[in-house]
Amino acid sequence: MNRILLIDDDEQLGAPLATYFQRFELQLVHATRPSAGLAHLQTGGFDAAILDVMLPEMDGFELCRTIRKGSDIPIVMLTARGDVMDRVVGLELGADDYLPKPFEPRELVARLQTVLRRRKPVVVPPTGVAPQAAPALRFEGLTIDPVRRSVTRLGTEVELTGTEYELLLLLAREPGKVFSRDDILNQLRGHEAELYTRAVDIVVSRLRKKLEPLEGIKTLRNAGYSLALRRVAP
Repeated sequence: MNRILLIDDDEQLGAPLATYFQRFELQLVHATRPSAGLAHLQTGGFDAAILDVMLPEMDGFELCRTIRKGSDIPIVMLTARGDVMDRVVGLELGADDYLPKPFEPRELVARLQTVLRRRKPVVVPPTGVAPQAAPALRFEGLTIDPVRRSVTRLGTEVELTGTEYELLLLLAREPGKVFSRDDILNQLRGHEAELYTRAVDIVVSRLRKKLEPLEGIKTLRNAGYSLALRRVAP
């Protein structure tokens, strides 16, 4: 059962949400203050976190920044309805997804299931042989291992969020192909959703920075993005 940490100062939210989550084999732990939430995270054992933007002690943005300094745990931000800037800032700081308040619990579960799927590694057979369908993708200066869900840049492993990894894998599977922002959104979310193209630009910007000094992602104006690295033999 996946354990989810909710950090939200609404004391009435945790209990009913936890009961609802149990239907989907999700165990919810509720912290009403960022300090308590960070203490929970330090103990380990959580698979994703949900952060409200409006919090005491520090806001959700500062909390997201603090978590990202030491963890790549999937993060879903709860933002004010219609406030695009909340979504932009959260994604720039490393959040994997966002959901406006008030929200439907089923949609929150769907968002969580999506980010959890992105994080789930491919199971390696007992023999230790990697699946034939998931060979490592090798480029000049970059290696992507779909089995371990790892990325190595110039010999150094790079820490990516689930969204960043899935974006890189999407581009790497068809290097040179141009993916539009809408293509990327639908692929990463796995379903038709409210299109928010600025989100793609933000995640690309984060990923591009982590891949430096490689110039791996090419932007084609008014078209989209593609992987510009040269493929090398295994």
